[in-house]
Parts: sequence; structure tokens; C-alpha cells
Amino acid sequence: MTASRLRDYRTLCYLSIVRRLIVLAVAILLMRCGAAPAEPDHQAEWRDVLRQKKAAVSPHATPHARQIYADALSAFVRKHPGHSRAREVYQRIQLEFAQELSSFGRYQDSIRIYRAVLTNDPRNEEARRGLAVAMDRLAVTHQKLLGIEIGMSKKDVAHLLGKPIPGWTVTNERPSATVEAWYYRTTDGSLAAIYFRDGEVFAAEEKSQARVGL
Repeated sequence: MTASRLRDYRTLCYLSIVRRLIVLAVAILLMRCGAAPAEPDHQAEWRDVLRQKKAAVSPHATPHARQIYADALSAFVRKHPGHSRAREVYQRIQLEFAQELSSFGRYQDSIRIYRAVLTNDPRNEEARRGLAVAMDRLAVTHQKLLGIEIGMSKKDVAHLLGKPIPGWTVTNERPSATVEAWYYRTTDGSLAAIYFRDGEVFAAEEKSQARVGL
């Protein structure tokens, strides 16, 4: 083989290798273009939500700041339902809020939140327990009323029967004492009343026909 033919042969081999590399590069590019798009980056939006969290968890946080954080988190979860961390945090806020509402006697509101959590997470045991407690507090049984004793504190009664529904308490300031009445629905559809004098139970009645007031 002459030197000229040898150069031509080497040139052909080089061009062949280059063509193969180009074909391989094009194939890789086509595979990448045809693949599923990458998961969108929501980090900027998530950082905005976390900034709201800082104000909400501050020791001096106002209810308004906590509500803004909850709303921002809720909006983020609706927009990006695949963000597992956001869903987890939002669920925790829902459970805490439902428990807080129940502690204030707002059982219907807490029930709605517990049910919303269970719709998305049917196996959530905390939501199941909270729902059961709230449902049980909607109306008191005769058996529970029998547990009321003279001298019990408001805390004792709340532990046994739950807090009354907002608006179902009446307080009268008298010269000799402060008298307060807590009213409850009963499971038989009637009304029960617990009466406190200076914060301690002095009387209770079931199926009360009394008007609201002492």
C-alpha cells in the first residue's frame, strides 16, 4: 500500500468514527427529548410558603398570621398535590386546628376537618380518634351526666362532658357570687344544664325546660 492510499484509508476510518459518534449523539438527544419532562421545580413557591411559616410559629404570632400561613399552604397543596412534604405539613395543621376547635366546643367544625383529612388519608388514626371524640361530644348521655358531682370545677366538667357549644353558656354576676350555667344537648334530644357558683358545680338538671338564663 502506497503512502497516498494509506493516508486515504486512515481518513476514511477517521470519518467513519466521526459519523458513528454523531449518530450516537443524535440518538441520545432524541431519547432525551422523547422522555417524560422533568418534575417542575416548585422550590421558589415552597420557600414563599416557608416564609409565611416563620411568622405563624413565632411566639408572638397572631391568629391572622397563622391563617395566612394555613391559606398559603392550602393553596400550594391544591396547585402541587404531588408535593409530599407540603401534604404532610398541611395535614398536621388540619389535625391541630380540628383539635383546637373541639377544645372550644366547635365540634361540628372539627368533625368537618377530621373527615377532610380522612378523605385523603383513610388510615390516619389520629383523625379517626379525633372524629370519634368530637362525635361523642355533640350530645351527652344520661350516664355521663350521672358523673357530675357537687363541687366539681369547670375543668372537671369539661373533661367529662366537653366544653359547651359557643353561645350555650350564661353568666350572671350577683352580689354574693358569680353564677354560670352550661347547657348541653342530650342523646334523647332534650337539654341538660350544669350550674356553677364561683366556678364550682352546685346543681345540675337533665331535660331542663328552663329558658336560657338563671
